[in-house]
Amino acid sequence: MDGPVCTELAGIARRHRIALVAGVVETSDEPGRAYNTLVAFGPDGGRLASYRKIHLFDAQGFGESEFIKPGPSTDPVVFEHGGVRFGLMTCYDLRFPELARALADAGAQVLLVCSSWVPGEHKTEQWLALNAARAIENSVYVAGVCQAPPVSMGRSVLVDPMGVVEADLGLAAGVGAVEVSLETVDRVRESFPMFRQRRL
Repeated sequence: MDGPVCTELAGIARRHRIALVAGVVETSDEPGRAYNTLVAFGPDGGRLASYRKIHLFDAQGFGESEFIKPGPSTDPVVFEHGGVRFGLMTCYDLRFPELARALADAGAQVLLVCSSWVPGEHKTEQWLALNAARAIENSVYVAGVCQAPPVSMGRSVLVDPMGVVEADLGLAAGVGAVEVSLETVDRVRESFPMFRQRRL
C-alpha cells in the first residue's frame, strides 16, 4: 500500500482535490499470491479505506485463487466522504448479495463496485442485472465500473435505489458526472421498509 502505484494514486487525488477509488494488486505475505484490493484516497491524498476482495472467481474454468489470496476479514468496508457513506465491493462480490446487505447495514448509501468481468455467455447482461439487483435489494446507489470484455473497456454505470440506470458511459471512453441524492435513498427506504420488515 506504500508502493509506487498507491503513492501515485494518492498524488493524483491530492493534485486534483478529488476522492479516488482504484483497484490495485497488493503484496501479501504468501509468495505467488497477492491481494485484489480496492483503495480509496481523499482530496488530501490520505487513505480513506481499503478492501481486500473476499470472493475469488474460481468458476468457468478460471482459478483466481491460484494467484490471488482472499482478504482475511469479511467485515464490510465503509467510508464517508462529502457527507455520503460508500461501501466497497470487487467484481465477483456482485454475485454474493449478503456482502451488499452487510455494507448497507453498516450505513452505506452508495456501493462502489470495481470489476474485471471474465468473458462468457450472457455476462454483460448479468453484470448490468447484478448492479441493479444490489441497488434494489438494499435501497442504495450502485456505481459499477468494468474494464474487461464483454462489458468492454471503460464501461461505467450508476444505478439508483429503484434499479434505474441513471448514467451509462457505454462502450466509448469518457467522463460523466451524475448527482447522487441521499433524499432518494431515504425516500425509497421509507417506501420499501425492508430493513425493518426482514425476518432473517
